[in-house]
Amino acid sequence: MGKLQNSLKTRHITMISIGGVIGTGLFVGTGKNILSTGPAVIFSYLIACLIIVFIMQMVGEMASGELALGMNRNGDPEMGSFASYASKYIGDWAGFTVGWLYWASWVFIVGLEAALIGGMINAWFPVIPIWAGSIGITLLMTIINVYSVKTFGEFEYWISFLKVTAIVVFLIVGTLMVLGVWPTFNPQGFGILFKHGGFAPQGLVPILTAIVFVIFSICGAEVAAIAAAESENPAKNIVRSIRNVVFRLALFFVGSVTLMVLILPWNDADNLAAPYANILRMAGLPIAAELMQIVIFVSLVSVLNSALYTSSRMLLSMSQQGDAPKFFSKINSKRGAPVPSIIGSTIVAYICAMLYFISPDVIFYFLGNCVGGLMIIVYIFIAISQLRFRKEFLKWNEKKLPIRMWLFPYLTYGTIFLLVAVYISQLFIESLQSQFYLSTAVFVSSIALFFVMRKINPAPSESKKEVETLVKETVSETN
Repeated sequence: MGKLQNSLKTRHITMISIGGVIGTGLFVGTGKNILSTGPAVIFSYLIACLIIVFIMQMVGEMASGELALGMNRNGDPEMGSFASYASKYIGDWAGFTVGWLYWASWVFIVGLEAALIGGMINAWFPVIPIWAGSIGITLLMTIINVYSVKTFGEFEYWISFLKVTAIVVFLIVGTLMVLGVWPTFNPQGFGILFKHGGFAPQGLVPILTAIVFVIFSICGAEVAAIAAAESENPAKNIVRSIRNVVFRLALFFVGSVTLMVLILPWNDADNLAAPYANILRMAGLPIAAELMQIVIFVSLVSVLNSALYTSSRMLLSMSQQGDAPKFFSKINSKRGAPVPSIIGSTIVAYICAMLYFISPDVIFYFLGNCVGGLMIIVYIFIAISQLRFRKEFLKWNEKKLPIRMWLFPYLTYGTIFLLVAVYISQLFIESLQSQFYLSTAVFVSSIALFFVMRKINPAPSESKKEVETLVKETVSETN
């Protein structure tokens, strides 16, 4: 059996972390959030970005600490898996639950992106059926992932580069428009934030509602911690990717939505349907506006590619810790790619994509409503894992962690409280009640499934003992 190759370069890791974030949630979802919230949506994006930044810092602390311990023991870095952290520092049931919920969420995202890509291809080339475009693009991304992780990284680098370039152009043009120095646009000034019903015309509740949607839109930055384990310098790349994510999130998401509400009235439904393209068109750049459709298509492909990579690595990690069939632990010795995990994730993604055509308003709607809530649950477990990890690490090791969560443990507790508050708030928002009930049902069912499986096959993991033994061995080797 082979092992994962450290063939990703620093530039690959940087773009993978960007590619996992920039998708249709930014290009299309931003306009919908503004319509439902008003200019106060800026706070929704700011709070959601802070949550993701804190989660990234926690993941970085655990990943860098685990990598250091793994390297000290046998020279090979561990893969940064949230499931393994939850299993080690909370319990086997938590690792099982987090792993499968996270895997299922990303597999569904593969199916969702495939369906949307098929629709865009069909709109451009009506002769190609939507289902054919969906299957074709997923098959292409599967081949890229199977070929080698270096091929995946190179592909993701260039398509992410295109997305970043488009957003940077938008930010530059939008800033010049707001400042009043763009020749074809006359800005309304900051007063536009308080016109048309005020800064929060829909009230305070929609601000919480938007946070849920924004978190779902920007989830994926944490993928960098997983990808860094397959890079040429895992510890260094994890630190670099974590530190850079703060700037990227603030620039791309908070910066974009701020420019939009300063240029467009919050209730301008026509222009907010495609805000990036329409604002560039208002600036007198029709060609740039048309090119945004290509950028959106590329973004869909990029997110699908990243989602397939992430789901396959999570399935590999689950298999290695005994929570998935051992078959998925196999790694191609020549290419260093977990081929069974990639193919397994692709097959389930195909099923999800087919559900879009078979039952878009029932089954597909059910799955879609689960994903946002499940991501919040996963983040809560990540935060709890980090609390336990820090205490365990300090108990046996006096070394300083490469990355440390700020204001520990207070900021970690605050993040958990905020995540729980946002999750429970769904119960009091009519449009999100179904998401709350469905994601909660899936969460409880996954825990019940773990205990049923353990009763049928009582083979508990030794993960907690392993981490204590590993830390003790590291300390003794250091001394």
